[in-house]
Amino acid sequence: QVQIVESGGGLVQPGGSLRLSCTTDRNILRIYTMGWYRQTPGNQRELVATISRGGTTNYADFVKGRFTISKDDTRNSVDLQMVSLKPEDTAGYYCNAHSSAYTHYWGQGTQVTVSS
Repeated sequence: QVQIVESGGGLVQPGGSLRLSCTTDRNILRIYTMGWYRQTPGNQRELVATISRGGTTNYADFVKGRFTISKDDTRNSVDLQMVSLKPEDTAGYYCNAHSSAYTHYWGQGTQVTVSS
């Protein structure tokens, strides 16, 4: 029902910045929560940040003060501004749309690599 496309990943040095973008083909005001998650090989996908329909944000402890999630209801997009990146932030980053109690939609992911 909801198609999601992520972009903006890449290689960055420690302390650098990246902005990830997630664009949907649906009015995000119809979606409960949009979020960013990340996953490394062999590990569970973990919450990075979410933003609700009303603009309420939620962040994982390990990104508080460094990452900012925002949305643009006109463009049906959700961005993740990442600053002060650390090597441990290296992961595949996935955009999620929580559109109902039981339904989540995922993008294909975009790779973020923090390395010298």
